Amino acid sequence: MHPRLSGRYAKSIIDLAQEKNVLEQVQKDMIFLQSVCKSNKDFVNLLKSPVIKADKKGKILDAVTAGRISDLTALFIKLLLSKGREEDLPEIVNAFIAMYNGIKGIHKVKLTTAEPVSDELKKEILSKIKGNTSIEHIELESVVNRNIIGGFVLEFDNNLVDASILRDLNDIKKQFNENIYVSQIR
Repeated sequence: MHPRLSGRYAKSIIDLAQEKNVLEQVQKDMIFLQSVCKSNKDFVNLLKSPVIKADKKGKILDAVTAGRISDLTALFIKLLLSKGREEDLPEIVNAFIAMYNGIKGIHKVKLTTAEPVSDELKKEILSKIKGNTSIEHIELESVVNRNIIGGFVLEFDNNLVDASILRDLNDIKKQFNENIYVSQIR
C-alpha cells in the first residue's frame, strides 16, 4: 500500500470518529487491531492472501473482533472489505495511531536496553526527556535487545541517542580499520 492511501483512510476514520465524538474508543480499537497484527503474522498473511475470498476474510475478521471493537470501527473494516483494501488494514491502523498521537501531542519514545529496566529508571528517563525538551505527553516503549551489550539507545521525534556499548565497539573497530596511526609510525 502507498503511505498516502493509508493516510487517507486513517484520516477519514479520524474525522468521522471526531464528528461522532468516539475518537477515544476508536483509538482503543486501533491499538487492539495493531496488537493483533503485530502478534499474529498469520492474521496479516490472511488479510494479504489473494487466494482467500473477501467474504471468508470478513468472517474471520468478525470472529477476531466480535465484541472487542466499536460499531464505527467494525463498519470501517466492512468498508475496507467491500473496497478490497483489507490487506492494507495494518498500515491504516498504524497511520491512524500516528495521526491520533499528532492530534493529542503524544510523542513515542523507544528505549532499547540490553537488560530490562525498572519502572523507576523509566520514570527518570521520561523526566529527563521532559526537562530537556518541550515534550509533555510521552508514550514510552521499552525494548530489550541483548545485542547492544550494555548502555541504551533512545529514539524519539527522528532523534537517536545511541549510548550503547555496541556502538562504542563499532567506533573502535572503525578506527582500527582506518588505521590512522600507521602513517604516524613510519
